[in-house]
Amino acid sequence: MNDKYIDMDFAKLDIDRKKRRGCSEAVFCECKTEEQLIKIFQGFKEQGQNVIGTRVQPSQAAALLREFSEINYNEQARVVTLITKNIERTGEVAVCTGGTGDIPVAEEAAETAMFFGSNVKKYYDVGVAGIHRLFDKLEDIKKANVIIAAAGMEGALGGIITGMVNVPVIAVPTSVGYGSSMKGLSALLTMLNSCSEGMTVVNIDNGFNAGYSASQINKLIAKGK
Repeated sequence: MNDKYIDMDFAKLDIDRKKRRGCSEAVFCECKTEEQLIKIFQGFKEQGQNVIGTRVQPSQAAALLREFSEINYNEQARVVTLITKNIERTGEVAVCTGGTGDIPVAEEAAETAMFFGSNVKKYYDVGVAGIHRLFDKLEDIKKANVIIAAAGMEGALGGIITGMVNVPVIAVPTSVGYGSSMKGLSALLTMLNSCSEGMTVVNIDNGFNAGYSASQINKLIAKGK
């Protein structure tokens, strides 16, 4: 081990990232063995760092829960967190979905934003098929410093919200939809081609990146920078 990373042969834990970027390294759990994950989480814990893991399968979560009493598992989000140091949260991120089917991606975004220091409020199933549901919540949504809009099918939610607010919007295309939605590609293209200026788009189903980016922006706004 050096003061920058811990070399485990199969992984090199970036223990300097929190100092360098203000946020600790996240663990992408997909394709890792249970034994590898336990060693990784233990390595970060021994450094006094909180840990977040994404794309976690139930068997992986069960293995981590057996080893660490501090583990919290959001099965819908497929996210685990190990919190040993109190997280001070600030500001507000609004997490919205077009439909109920988009909630798993939104939950990943919400868990990530909270882990990295943001307060989160959720507004689910406010999509264009019943747009009055969005309008009923719009004034509350506008109070957030950053808005995340997760939507599949045609992916219109992000563009509609962006056209009605004056805060940053991060759109997340989800792989929800029938055949011609092409596993989220249709929603991605809609979002990328939106004429609502100022909307940022992340990759398909990438709730983690949306939550991380939203938290960074939110904290800067909350600090008045």
